[in-house]
Amino acid sequence: MTVAVETAQRDDASGGARSVRHRALSYLPVTAFVTDAAAIALTAVLAIAGRNRLTFFVGPGNVADQLGVVGPLMFLGWVALIAAFGGYNRSVFGAGPDEYRRVLNASLYTAAVVGIGCYLAKFPLSRGFFLLAVGLGIPLLLLGRFGLRRALHKAHRLGRLRHRVVIAGRPSHVDEIAAVLERETWLGYHVVGAVTPVGHVKDVTDSGIEVLGDTLQIAEVANLAQADVVFFASGAFRTSDDMRRAAWDLEQHRTHVVVAPSVTDVARERVTVRPVGGLPLMHLDTARSTQASRWAKRTFDLLGAAALVVVLSPVLALAALRVWAFDRGPVLFRQTRTGRDGVEFACLKFRTMVVDAEARLVHLQSETGFSGGLFKLKDDPRVTKPGRWLRRFSLDELPQLFNVLRGEMSLVGPRPPLPTEVLSYDDDMRRRLRVRPGMTGLWQVSGRSDLSWDEAIRLDIYYVDNWSMLQDLSILVRTVGAVVGSRGAY
Repeated sequence: MTVAVETAQRDDASGGARSVRHRALSYLPVTAFVTDAAAIALTAVLAIAGRNRLTFFVGPGNVADQLGVVGPLMFLGWVALIAAFGGYNRSVFGAGPDEYRRVLNASLYTAAVVGIGCYLAKFPLSRGFFLLAVGLGIPLLLLGRFGLRRALHKAHRLGRLRHRVVIAGRPSHVDEIAAVLERETWLGYHVVGAVTPVGHVKDVTDSGIEVLGDTLQIAEVANLAQADVVFFASGAFRTSDDMRRAAWDLEQHRTHVVVAPSVTDVARERVTVRPVGGLPLMHLDTARSTQASRWAKRTFDLLGAAALVVVLSPVLALAALRVWAFDRGPVLFRQTRTGRDGVEFACLKFRTMVVDAEARLVHLQSETGFSGGLFKLKDDPRVTKPGRWLRRFSLDELPQLFNVLRGEMSLVGPRPPLPTEVLSYDDDMRRRLRVRPGMTGLWQVSGRSDLSWDEAIRLDIYYVDNWSMLQDLSILVRTVGAVVGSRGAY
């Protein structure tokens, strides 16, 4: 264990690196406070200027004189309520909707207190100023928090401000959790080693994570490895009493404890934790694939696709003209794809390859050693000159809007697979067929063709099991960035 711990200690240049990291992370609440104060100050300026200059507000022209007492109290109370609602707790930063929810709830309470207080005190607060302050302040506060989170995620991806993590548990579960933390770099967790149950004799897990000791020494190992967080995975302890004592030992070193159940790829909205008799029970809602096929999503698809066809009609016409002018071949390429419940349909695309592309496919697959999954080449010789332009910005997929109107596809959903791909599906992969395939989806906004086959499948199954209309809207917004950036498009 000594050699393993020494190796872990050398990950930082000196013992002071941990204190520097902790100081930087401790500034997060202060940074959030400054961000909120700046947003509220800007709100005050804009609300006063708007009330004075906008002509549809009636009453005295200058309201600044009325705000000598109420104005400062309102904005100081706003920040105080954000703090009271836990908006500056370190646990809310970085991930999850709690941070935004707390800021929003505090803002709504501020509006209620000011409105009711001025009414009871019969203070003539300008209604125009009040409406502008609330209407501008909430978006500015949320926008500031969003910017702060994006900056934090960027720092994490660059390897900065990360938490050093030790995972305790059976080697197989250690590897599962480590894989998730390694994949989601924006979370800011850096796995420095593992602690396994007594009797495990290997020096490393199957994925190569170094075993620093056993669970009887967990507090000592975590301290020597300079761990900020210890994850308790499945199989780490024989009894709940052992786990509780380990948490007490880690508490003395100010090491945070995270209990990681053997559940992955479940959205927060499907999880409810209810403590019963001191035992935290995790309730998982059923998969939401059936909700993804109901009338609300279909109505959204119809209206959205119809609007996009109208707006993008000049682009559709230009793309069709370029494809036809290149070699006078067919404008559209119809390919049989598998839709919801395994029903096949003709998926429409602008033709981006030479006319005999399908005939050349087998030869290319044998040349590249293709073994299964989705076949794509970064420099496919079959792609035409206008086809490269169409693929770069995903314009070749615009005719699929008509597939959406016909009910064969959705605006957002899993990638429509080929029938030959479906033949190789196992039971897990067939869950992708529970919903209509989409023009865009998690796989596209997460990297498109740069993703491995297994990762694309994982994202599609996650979408099916955790569907929500909010997630659809988020994917559509992110699609714009993915298309403009052309990441993974070829």
